[in-house]
Amino acid sequence: MKISMGSDHRGFELKEKIKSLLTGKGHEIIDVGCTGTESVDYPDYAFPAAEMVATGEVERAIVICGTGIGMSIAANKVKGVRAALCSTIDDAVMTRRHNDSNVLALSGDRSNDPAVEEIVLQWIATPFDGGRHKRRIDKISEYERNR
Repeated sequence: MKISMGSDHRGFELKEKIKSLLTGKGHEIIDVGCTGTESVDYPDYAFPAAEMVATGEVERAIVICGTGIGMSIAANKVKGVRAALCSTIDDAVMTRRHNDSNVLALSGDRSNDPAVEEIVLQWIATPFDGGRHKRRIDKISEYERNR
């Protein structure tokens, strides 16, 4: 899978860890930054990562800041993006099954949490259920088109 990744300074360490995990599993990663732990503004990295999803350049994106909240908010401003902040494996599975999320937001402050890697792997592996959930996603898409 082709995945864009972006982080701010507080998410940098976790971004590098996840990037290594995913490339080791054969995924292609496009890293839009940041490149270190010097303070930066999270929207500067959330927007390009999310735009790559919206344009179809990548299938999905992962964005990381200190809490994951700012990245989630910024990514969700991009039409066609359904970003979900996940802190549990169940969150990751359900947001794929029911919401067809295409951007995963994570908290860099949880970089030492052993569940983080499994959250990412389950989010990538879980398919969208479709059915009644597709109808709901279609309503969101329709709303975006009319704004």
